[in-house]
Amino acid sequence: MPMSSLTAALYGALIVYLGGWFLGYWTGNFALLLFLLTVVTLAYWLAERFHFKPAREAAARQLEQQDAARRAELTRMGIEKVDGDVAQAKARLLMQPWWLDWTAGLFPVILGVFLLRSFLFEPFKIPSGSMVPTLLVGDLILVNKFHYGVRLPVINKKIIDNHPVQRGDVMVFRYPVDPRLDYIKRVVGLPGDEISYLNQRLSINGQPVPEVAQGEHYDDDSMSYSPLFLEKLGSVEHPIRVEPRRAAYYGPDPKQFPMAQNCRYSPEGVVCKVPPGHYFMMGDNRDNSQDSRYWGFVPDENIVGRAFFVWMNFGNLGRIGPFH
Repeated sequence: MPMSSLTAALYGALIVYLGGWFLGYWTGNFALLLFLLTVVTLAYWLAERFHFKPAREAAARQLEQQDAARRAELTRMGIEKVDGDVAQAKARLLMQPWWLDWTAGLFPVILGVFLLRSFLFEPFKIPSGSMVPTLLVGDLILVNKFHYGVRLPVINKKIIDNHPVQRGDVMVFRYPVDPRLDYIKRVVGLPGDEISYLNQRLSINGQPVPEVAQGEHYDDDSMSYSPLFLEKLGSVEHPIRVEPRRAAYYGPDPKQFPMAQNCRYSPEGVVCKVPPGHYFMMGDNRDNSQDSRYWGFVPDENIVGRAFFVWMNFGNLGRIGPFH
């Protein structure tokens, strides 16, 4: 198959994949896609550097040699004025075909994005109101990928340790129910902790987490007021939103997740013992958050990074800045 046809087929497959992802026919994996794009464009870049470009340059030199030989022969025959200029033909020979220009030429850019996103910072868009009032729907945030350690892209295996996970961190992680999806919640429980959330009060290892009433909070999405509290997890103070009139509900059956035997459910709420190598996550919008109370613990290998900065909210530029 000619390289132009192969490249066109690859671009066609990419368009179909992205189109189906955008329309919701399947769930995409951007990390894997970016890795594959890096590998494919690297292959084209190497082929251009060590095969196609040398071949074009050799053809251009051969054309120049043939033209020089022709002119020398004509001069020997007494013909001094020779028509024709090979400069234009040489330029055409040296020109990259479209399929190389659109692949090998993109490799440095795609490699830079791949390295930046895999090892330094990754953008993330807040899709729901589970972290209100700390984060709002539409906030575009940055996630520090190396805060907890360096992980290999795609397989997410940690190879270098960095800071340990702390209570109060806002963490992005792969959703345990479907690891193709990224979720964001706050770290409440570390391995070995006993977490209880009873009658809308959080306790860790039998000690109630300090909280101070802050009046009421108005939520634009639900167009309602709810009590606002300033909660302190470890050294992190952050706001939480509760709805006193909402009863605890973890149905239809919250016990269908790994190590669910570590949790006890009652009409008042839930008590869980966090297993080794796992974390208990909760949203700041406590009564409007599907979190570890519903789908269980987050294993260490699912960690993506620590969220720390709102870099844009097109509806409210005042949102830009760091957060806790």
